[in-house]
Amino acid sequence: MNRAPTNPERATFTRDDTGVGGTAPHPVMSDYYGDAAQRQQWVDAMFDATAEHYDWITDFMSLGSGRWYRRWALQRHGLRAGMHLLDAGAGTGVIAKAAQGMVGETGSVVALDPSRGMLDAAERRGVQRTVQATAEDLPFPEQSFDMLTMGYALRHVGDLRSTFDEYFRVLGPSGRVLILEITPPRTRLGYRLLRLYLRDLVPRVAGWFRRSQDSQTLMQYYWDTVDHCVPPDTIVQAMEAAGFREVRRHVVMGIFSEYTGVRPETAEAG
Repeated sequence: MNRAPTNPERATFTRDDTGVGGTAPHPVMSDYYGDAAQRQQWVDAMFDATAEHYDWITDFMSLGSGRWYRRWALQRHGLRAGMHLLDAGAGTGVIAKAAQGMVGETGSVVALDPSRGMLDAAERRGVQRTVQATAEDLPFPEQSFDMLTMGYALRHVGDLRSTFDEYFRVLGPSGRVLILEITPPRTRLGYRLLRLYLRDLVPRVAGWFRRSQDSQTLMQYYWDTVDHCVPPDTIVQAMEAAGFREVRRHVVMGIFSEYTGVRPETAEAG
């Protein structure tokens, strides 16, 4: 398995925004994996290797607020009893577990992730239904869900357009999509502070306290994908091109982006 460069500040990235026929969320990161074709395998292996540490790291990174924020976002964006929700890129199941309590016995929640290790952690958390698959190839019939969520995982898909095409396909009429992401602040000071925290502090803490080089590498990669992600306007345009309407980006605390869109009642994907 390729490791992060000794000096992450000198990491090199190959400009290849075509992904698998559309727009990749960030350039090929050749210091971690060889080329775009190897990305998914490398990312899955890293998440498998760090699944047992991931909740500890993200709780530290969010200063304990991450789980509360996810539940708050679900409430604000309309999740309610009786709805059927797909949580894509579910990871250890934080969103899915919160959603189960909100939809109740009359609703349903599916946690989907390409990493088997992450899904095992989600099941230990109490997530009732998990599916191992990628966002670009969802194993569900058309119009299967009322709402689709993705928490901090959009940077790990191979192609934005094919991902949003699939999201559009599996949502029913008036179905809503909610994407949570981290976006670097626009101010120079804000950017430097976030870089110091996510690039320098979090990976070191992950490595030291979890005694896991894989965890340190993953969190270095985490920052690099945040730092080199396509601009928010590109994400909005990809959602609109897939057919979503009322596409919006709402920013919380200057760094948390909430992308939302609605599948029209009668529409053809772009």
